[in-house]
Amino acid sequence: MRTLKFTLAYDGTDYVGWQRQAEGRSVQGELEHALAEVEGRAVTVHGAGRTDAGVHALGQAASVRLAHDIDVGSLVRALNAKLPTDIRVVAAEQVDDRFHARFAARQKSYRYYLVAGAVSSPFTRAHAWHVPGSLDVAAMRDAGEGLVGRHDFAAFQAVGTDVESTVRTIFRVSIGAQPLPGVSSFGETRLTAIDVVGDGFLRHMVRIMVGTLVSVGHGQRSVHAIGDVIASRQRERAGVTAPAHGLFLVAVDY
Repeated sequence: MRTLKFTLAYDGTDYVGWQRQAEGRSVQGELEHALAEVEGRAVTVHGAGRTDAGVHALGQAASVRLAHDIDVGSLVRALNAKLPTDIRVVAAEQVDDRFHARFAARQKSYRYYLVAGAVSSPFTRAHAWHVPGSLDVAAMRDAGEGLVGRHDFAAFQAVGTDVESTVRTIFRVSIGAQPLPGVSSFGETRLTAIDVVGDGFLRHMVRIMVGTLVSVGHGQRSVHAIGDVIASRQRERAGVTAPAHGLFLVAVDY
């Protein structure tokens, strides 16, 4: 037996999320099905993060234990031949048997795409949140600085979430123009990306951060209000939950 680490990219539009569910197609389920055809038995894949329905990935990480001695290059080709075209195995490598994609992760990087303007490209509809009007990106950057550091992010988690601790560390929040894979701009719209890097994230945490920063960009909330939201620990004090389809898991670092 050996342990393998995969790096995957996928378009989450047609999936219930990463995690296998009783009903609906999941990315984990599709990968396990493809691996089972190679291995000749059922296998369990562990992902670094449980991306929600509609969320995409450029660099999701996953680990699995396999007995088959197929070399990693051939395995990547075999899996991509079996997987749906909206899921790709980008790379594979053999790792230490103690490696676990979820528990060994040190930090994760997410990117959220916004399209600000009167008209949105039809090619961004499944991969960016169309926000009518203009955004004060400078104000959003200033507000984003308030999210950096080790804080109790209870106000930025989905209602009903049950976790032992809501304390997380955010290393960086950056906001600026970024190309969406395959699309740059359309008419008067502009693609703005919010990048968030942290040691871990609560359910919907990045999407609630984005919704809160957009309210700052629209002048509905003070640049300095982030600290008060964090201190409140109350979900209703933060902004709306941004739609899932604008979110990408960019990378997982170990």
